[in-house]
Amino acid sequence: MTSFACAALFDMDGVIVNNMSYHIDSWYQFAERYGRQISDEEYSRHINGRVAADSLPYVFGRTLTPDEITTLTEEKEAIYRDLYQPHLQPTPGLTVFLTALKANNFGLAVGTSAPVSNITFTLDGLNLRSRFDVIIDASMIQRGKPDPEIYLTAARRLGVAPDRCVVFEDAFSGIEAGLRAGMKVVALATTHTREELEATGAQRIIPDFRDIDAHWLKQLMEE
Repeated sequence: MTSFACAALFDMDGVIVNNMSYHIDSWYQFAERYGRQISDEEYSRHINGRVAADSLPYVFGRTLTPDEITTLTEEKEAIYRDLYQPHLQPTPGLTVFLTALKANNFGLAVGTSAPVSNITFTLDGLNLRSRFDVIIDASMIQRGKPDPEIYLTAARRLGVAPDRCVVFEDAFSGIEAGLRAGMKVVALATTHTREELEATGAQRIIPDFRDIDAHWLKQLMEE
């Protein structure tokens, strides 16, 4: 097994791709199909960064069966993929940053609440899957963000202690998950503003990956 000095763990939506406006629009369109109006505040508090098993019951106002969750999740995500397909691209600076991290012996993982269909759409659509040593999706864990399970699982699969990991996140729930895992967190100001993110406890806030480098990250790991 490869021995990594440190690890960088990436959320997918809003981090690997700056796609959150399309996800938000797809949630609104999906809810409207079922006669439900969702406010921006409701989206931020009850949907963003959470697994569908948590957010869908909120949208429908009732408990849903596992089969309902599976069917409704795919319906909603199909709307998202149709909206985002013409705009699919990595967050600026990502591919150069991943190459630099690999050269500095960082293990790389994705930890996302997205369904497998969206992971395929994003990582394979951008030819990024081979860049990551580990990919953890919602089907592999019991508790979604802000629970730290997804990032602790990624760290364990990489063989790296939590305090040698840094999480890249855009959502409040994901930032909380990383911090609760005992990891450093870098927040991307893609979904929330820098001002909104300043109170989260993240070690750094960046607009995209052009604003960070592997040398700085190695220094952060040594602090």
